[in-house]
Amino acid sequence: MVQLFESGAYLIDGKELIADNADAAVQVAAKTGRTISKEEAAKQTMAYKILQAHNTSGDDEHLKVKFDRLTSHDITFVGIIQTARASGLEKFPVPYVLTNCHNSLCAVGGTINEDDHMFGLSCAQKYGGVYVPPHLAVIHQYAREMLAGCGKMILGSDSHTRYGALGTMACGEGGPELVKQLLGRTYDIDMPQVVAIYLTGKPVKGVGPQDIALAIIKAVFANGYVKNKVMEFVGPGVDNLSVDYRIGVDVMTTETTCLSSIWKTDEKVQDFYEIHRRPEEYRELNPGAVAYYDGVVCVDLSAIRPMIAMPFHPSNAYTIDELNANLDDILADVEKRAAVSLGNKVPFTLRDKVRDGKMYVDQGVIAGCAGGGFENLCDVADMLDGQSIGDGRFSLSVYPASQPVYMELIRNGSIAKIMETGATVRTAFCGPCFGAGDVPANNAFSIRHSTRNFPNREGSKVNNGQIASVALMDARSIAATALNKGRLTAATDIDVNFTKPKYYFDSHIYEKRVYNGVGKADPSVEIQFGPNIKDWPSMVPLTDNILLKVVSEIHDPVTTTDELIPSGETSSFRSNPLGLAEFTLSRKDPEYVGRAKKVRAAEEAREDGKCPCQADDEVAAAFNEIHKLFPDVKASETEIGSVIYAVKPGDGSAREQAASCQRVLGGLANIAKEYATKRYRSNLINWGMIPFIFEPENLPFANLDYIFVPGIRDAVKEKQPKVTAYAVKDNALESFELEIKPLTDDERQIILDGCLINYYKSH
Repeated sequence: MVQLFESGAYLIDGKELIADNADAAVQVAAKTGRTISKEEAAKQTMAYKILQAHNTSGDDEHLKVKFDRLTSHDITFVGIIQTARASGLEKFPVPYVLTNCHNSLCAVGGTINEDDHMFGLSCAQKYGGVYVPPHLAVIHQYAREMLAGCGKMILGSDSHTRYGALGTMACGEGGPELVKQLLGRTYDIDMPQVVAIYLTGKPVKGVGPQDIALAIIKAVFANGYVKNKVMEFVGPGVDNLSVDYRIGVDVMTTETTCLSSIWKTDEKVQDFYEIHRRPEEYRELNPGAVAYYDGVVCVDLSAIRPMIAMPFHPSNAYTIDELNANLDDILADVEKRAAVSLGNKVPFTLRDKVRDGKMYVDQGVIAGCAGGGFENLCDVADMLDGQSIGDGRFSLSVYPASQPVYMELIRNGSIAKIMETGATVRTAFCGPCFGAGDVPANNAFSIRHSTRNFPNREGSKVNNGQIASVALMDARSIAATALNKGRLTAATDIDVNFTKPKYYFDSHIYEKRVYNGVGKADPSVEIQFGPNIKDWPSMVPLTDNILLKVVSEIHDPVTTTDELIPSGETSSFRSNPLGLAEFTLSRKDPEYVGRAKKVRAAEEAREDGKCPCQADDEVAAAFNEIHKLFPDVKASETEIGSVIYAVKPGDGSAREQAASCQRVLGGLANIAKEYATKRYRSNLINWGMIPFIFEPENLPFANLDYIFVPGIRDAVKEKQPKVTAYAVKDNALESFELEIKPLTDDERQIILDGCLINYYKSH
């Protein structure tokens, strides 16, 4: 079904793979009639060509990338623009789309959601951007319809910024990376490795894009096979997939922790651009005659069967048939995983969903950038036509990804077929993906064609004694389950005729309602602020030495950004840095905020010219121990902050707030065995926090210990890979080493200056 190469490989004419071994060069020469080095062949990938076309460094290994277009939604664009304004923004230098698909149900905090939207509109007018009003489109569907282009690069402040199926390399990053682009700076990375996703065969009827995606994620997530690499989709199987289908696979590549994705393009992609009235954006993309890949994922599309990703990660995937045949064993494993993720705060089981040996679910949702596409919903309509979802516990909600998609589904009758079953249809909204819509009942089990199923991402609050859970499935198998009133069913078990109606894009919806100010910046426009929109608090440069207090210690295998800063109703406060910070780690470690604030109070006393030792007895005791070995260290000149330890933090969302909330509470660093994604590490750096690495299993410190790091400013400045730190114990300092992985010159300076805003003020 899915196989991974243990080595790299050469791809000949986009069709034939030759594994990289001792005979590879001879085989390549025999097939092509010429000798080509691995280094030359590596430059023939689509990813290499697109990255180098956008690289401004003149160095093909150390890239400084400028993107063609930018996109953000309403829980990120306020902070991004506020940071850019504080750093000298005058106008948007490239098209920048501001969508409003997250805080579009104004139910939390009074006017604050719509205040953010009006802030966005006024900024689009002032700086020359594009403003997409609430309910018109989710961020990624609008980008596919109106922003993507073959050979282009797009940077978005959402982790699922993936438009590779349309020939566009796209990356999802934290807000500070977009700020850099708005200020004419660059996205600095080393040339990433490129992995071929080699597709063969054709999906059987009933298998959808989410099934393909989950099978790939299961194969590559835990082993990090594509982590921070580019996934390049090639092979004869690509030709057997519609563009909508490719898009459905592509958007889920984020869950592999890859950096970006790109697909070869063909006449189907050309047709997509023509349908969307942007034919000029198409060009054919293929790897060169001989291209070298650093790894290969072989996917036999015909062998994949309907999948289900059980709680609490997209990689915890099985075929639906496998789950149904092994319910007891698999549900026992889910319970074990839940105990780790939930910390045994609430009892969790899915065994009560089994009746007469069959698994039943309580809710189905098909939504957003992954599930709400035209082809998905047409297939769902065909399956549900003339049927009923029943009058029991099971419910089904459908969210078309944009108004143009919704309009065409109305015109071709699909919406009527869906609604006649008892299912409900909503407007374009990302809520079900992050806990702000269709929150299930306590102990309920929801199946969703959306992007993630992390703990509590569906909206339940463990600290209030609530727990619900989500499994990811393809829209077709959700429809099959709906036909059986909630009994878990694979789409391949249903006999259906998929009509595959043609899509007609109605551009008038956007022409009449979307504000397009590209190239029309008007400096006279006054930005509209609401009372919740606050400036970032000030931050100080890194001092020569720092004193850290460990305020949270997390030993889960992976810590998601949803756990670092929860989604859901908290999203409404994201334009208020200090207000949002009150929710940091609230579902994982409720004591964190109070502990961090106590440490911050000592630092605030220091910054105010007072003695931090008088402000906090623990700080005084720590310095007493430090002075025994470092008598010249002055508390008044030593920055005091908090630090969290997590095994592998940062999986999931690109949201910068996972780092900025720690920072505004006084966070100075993270310590981890590794960082789950590049984007989370970048977020830490851009907020002036040091991404320390400590790989040994046994920690030399514990939660609530202080850690003294002398000479840290010089270590960062002088590119030292390791620093000696000291755990402050009773009557002793215990030394250990912390590692600092390579930083770019700009990244080092950002940390030295205290944050990106300070960096721009100084440089």
